[in-house]
Amino acid sequence: MNGGNAMQKIFLCSISNINSGTCNEDCKFCSQSVRYRAKIERYVRKPIPAIVEEARALERLGALGFCLVTAQKGLDDKTLEFVCEVARTVKAEVPRLRLIACNGTATLEQLQELKRAGISAYNHNLETSEAFYPQICTTHPWSERFETCEQVRRAGLSLICGGIFGLGETQQDRLEMLESIRSLHPVSVPLNFYHPNPALPLNPPKLSVDEALELIRISRRVLSDVDRIMIAGGREITFGARQEEIFEAGANSIVIGNYLTTLGRDAHEDLQMLGRLGFVVATDTQVARP
Repeated sequence: MNGGNAMQKIFLCSISNINSGTCNEDCKFCSQSVRYRAKIERYVRKPIPAIVEEARALERLGALGFCLVTAQKGLDDKTLEFVCEVARTVKAEVPRLRLIACNGTATLEQLQELKRAGISAYNHNLETSEAFYPQICTTHPWSERFETCEQVRRAGLSLICGGIFGLGETQQDRLEMLESIRSLHPVSVPLNFYHPNPALPLNPPKLSVDEALELIRISRRVLSDVDRIMIAGGREITFGARQEEIFEAGANSIVIGNYLTTLGRDAHEDLQMLGRLGFVVATDTQVARP
C-alpha cells in the first residue's frame, strides 16, 4: 500500500489540555467554550506532576512534539506564568520532547517569554478562511489570529498553523485558508476534521472519507514547502477503517493519544498501523516529505 513511501518517517505529536473548558469565546466548533455547556471535563490548571507523567508516557510511545494547550482567547499574565512553569518542568524531566505552546492570541513579548522557558514552537490555527470566519466566531476577528501567527516567527519560534475542514465552508474557503497558511511559512500544518458535539450549534454535512482524503491531497499540493502535514482532530471519526490512506494522500504526521476533549485511538493501534505500512517513527524533527 505504501509503495514509494516505504521507510518514510512519520512525526508523532501529542497534546496536553492543561486548562480545559474555560473559554469565553463563541467559536461554534469548540466544546471548550463555556457558552455551549458541552459535557466535558473542566478545570483551570492541571497539576504539573500529572502533565509530566503524560509527557513521559507519550515520549515512550515515540512522540517528539508535546503541546501545552490552554482554553481561552489568549495569554494573560497568570496563564503565561503557568505555561512557562510547566514548560521548564517538563523540559527538565523529559528533555527529548519538543515543547509546543497553544495558548491563543499572544504578543511578541509573551512569545519571547515562552521561548525562554523552553518552548520551541507555537501552534495557532487560522481555522478557516477570513471570509467564512464570522460564520463560526464573532467574539474576535480572524485578523487577530493571523497577526499572532506573524508574531510567532518574529519571536524566533517555529510556527504550527492549520485549520478545520467540515464546518460548512465552501471549497473556495478551504483554498483561501490554505493560501493564507502558506503565506505564513509554518513548519507544520495540523489538518482537523470537525467532530460534532450535540451541545454545539454547528451541524454541517459530514465529509465523506473520499472528500477528506482529497482535501489532504490538495493541502499537500498547496503547501508543498511545508515540512509536515499533520492529521489531527477528527481523524478517527472521519477516516474510520481507512486511516491508512491519509499517508498516501500526503500526510506525514499524526497526533498520537487523546485530543483536547475527545479520546483518540489507542496509541498502540497507531504504532501497529505505522509498522504494518513500513513507516518509521521519526526520532528527530527532520522529517522527509512524501
